[in-house]
Amino acid sequence: MSESIERLLSALDPEQRQVAETLRGPVRVLAGAGTGKTRAITHRIAHGVMSGVYAPTEVLAVTFTTRAAGELRQRLRQLGAPGVQARTFHSAALRQLRYFWPHVHGTELPTLTESKIPMLAAACRNLGLRAEQALLRDLASEIEWAKVSNVGAEDYPRIAPAKGRSVADQTPETIGRVIAAYEQVKRDQGRMDMEDVLLLTAGVLASDERVAAQVRRQYKWFVVDEFQDVSPLQSALLDLWLGGRDELCVVGDPAQTIYSFAGADADYLRDFPQRYPGTTSIELVRNYRSTPQIVETANTLLSGTPSAGVELRSQQKSGSPVRWVGEPDEVAEARSVADRILRLQRAGTAYGEMAVLFRINAQSETFEDALADRGIPYIVRGAARFFERREVREAVTRLRGAARSGEGGDDPWLEVLKGVLGGMGWTAEPPTSRGQVRDRWESFQALADQAEEFATERGIEASVASFVEELDRRATEQHAPTADGVTLATFHAAKGLEWDAVFCCGVQDGTVPIVYAEQGGARPDAVEEERRLLYVGVTRARRELMVSWAAARNPGQAPRRQPSRFIVPMLPASQQPQQTRARTKVARCRDCLQPLSTAAEKKRGRCAHHPVRYDEALFDRLKVWRLETAREAGEDGKPLPAYVVFTDATLELIAEVKPTSMAALAKVSGVGPSKIERYGDAVLALVAEGA
Repeated sequence: MSESIERLLSALDPEQRQVAETLRGPVRVLAGAGTGKTRAITHRIAHGVMSGVYAPTEVLAVTFTTRAAGELRQRLRQLGAPGVQARTFHSAALRQLRYFWPHVHGTELPTLTESKIPMLAAACRNLGLRAEQALLRDLASEIEWAKVSNVGAEDYPRIAPAKGRSVADQTPETIGRVIAAYEQVKRDQGRMDMEDVLLLTAGVLASDERVAAQVRRQYKWFVVDEFQDVSPLQSALLDLWLGGRDELCVVGDPAQTIYSFAGADADYLRDFPQRYPGTTSIELVRNYRSTPQIVETANTLLSGTPSAGVELRSQQKSGSPVRWVGEPDEVAEARSVADRILRLQRAGTAYGEMAVLFRINAQSETFEDALADRGIPYIVRGAARFFERREVREAVTRLRGAARSGEGGDDPWLEVLKGVLGGMGWTAEPPTSRGQVRDRWESFQALADQAEEFATERGIEASVASFVEELDRRATEQHAPTADGVTLATFHAAKGLEWDAVFCCGVQDGTVPIVYAEQGGARPDAVEEERRLLYVGVTRARRELMVSWAAARNPGQAPRRQPSRFIVPMLPASQQPQQTRARTKVARCRDCLQPLSTAAEKKRGRCAHHPVRYDEALFDRLKVWRLETAREAGEDGKPLPAYVVFTDATLELIAEVKPTSMAALAKVSGVGPSKIERYGDAVLALVAEGA
């Protein structure tokens, strides 16, 4: 072995060196968090080039983000292999497509669109479907999932329910029609989207042997990073690139599979040895990032679960114990985190080396407020700051208009505020699915919670106008410079990053795991994916880790929340929840006593498959009345969403109970004091109409 090669390999640990020395045949690398996988695969490629096994131009290294691809290229240049192609799947496919498409089809390549939204909006208009921006973004995401999962428009209604797919309140049949209409609009405009780049490249390779042969002559050695995130479409394209060969090295970690909802399938990584006989499988287990205390927490989090992967072994010296902090409410939790950040900064940890991580973007506002109060600079990663988000800006503008016009007259100001939010789509009950519609609801809910807190603090002095002033104050304070700021990010946005100190926040049941992971229609392994998401958050920390939760959302509320089931086994005895999940009351069907899963089932008190027990004629009258009421209550010619008046589940209960008095109507789930005041007389009149 030459001296330069030995010098290259001597910089690696034993497992990394085994990766770098295994230059031929199928190779699978199971690389735990912080174990130096990028170091291992770049040294493998450099070793292959240096030893003459690989020609640099015949190697294609594929990953999932332009940032990761750029890092691969930079490291390969430093190691003496600058000619190697390191690209994302889309970049590699687009390069091939632009070259071969005119030769194969004799036409210009369709124009690559930057966004699906304009074409999707046109498709919805063609179908007579009214869709706001949040719904359009969710539909765009669903189209992406369908295309990378090889699910066509005609198959979507059959396949989607079995996969736990849902978009707001749209039926699978409607979504299938939207997909077909979108594809037609796209064809008519001569455009293609990012998924088409992969589909069209795969189509050219599959249909033209000359093209396939030329690509296979060009690339003879393949490396794929983050292989747990490969989709069915990407796997199919990789197979076409290989053309039956097995000179492939894949690297990934099943324990960091957090994009299944977007089409990623970790089975390609797990089952790699079955697909490629003779695979050399290597595990990287030496964690160079985190202290033994943090690594032990990460290992325990997955131990004995379906998500368990490689067991990490810390290579760092012992550090501070992991901090487990329960607070009475989210405001107290944010203050506790901010105070700890200040102490760490004064002890020498830079703000830029600290991160606050949470499950959803809407959680950031409380932390933004607490950090701003203490003059701590921060950066929101992967999303706009709370008061810069479109739906929040729009809501504040509408509230300001309501304050100036005196809207609501003598109505309590909180009812006026909720009416404004209701007109924008907010309801007391959250959507049961993930996505932009859910994110938008969470932003509105955060405003509603702030209003409740403001009302408690200010008492009779509170009003819509004074609340808007408070929101303006918060927004102004949260616009401080962010040169060296604490990072605020979701667990998803933190993937691939690391900091000296990490705060995993809001780790209570209902948030981690998120509530819709357990609701009807969710994938069976959705809760396990939530566990892996927390694992990703925990393994971002190098030296300091604090895991916190809040017993209530707002100050003064009853402490009904429990710490996440994922962390309960690790909590000290003094922090164990008073009431275990085994003793928690489970909502059961009134007919068959089976547990109820969805919010709608729980409201009805029955499983969805049971026959209706309500007066269907009354239910129809109520729906007609609701539609008219929503139209009259709308603004600028746009009706309120019907469910803002009453949900279908509430109307079904009214049609079943047939209340004859205000007191009886008030007992129906979903009918609160404000609904009684606004709609009580009309509802009772409709009930009496059929008596």
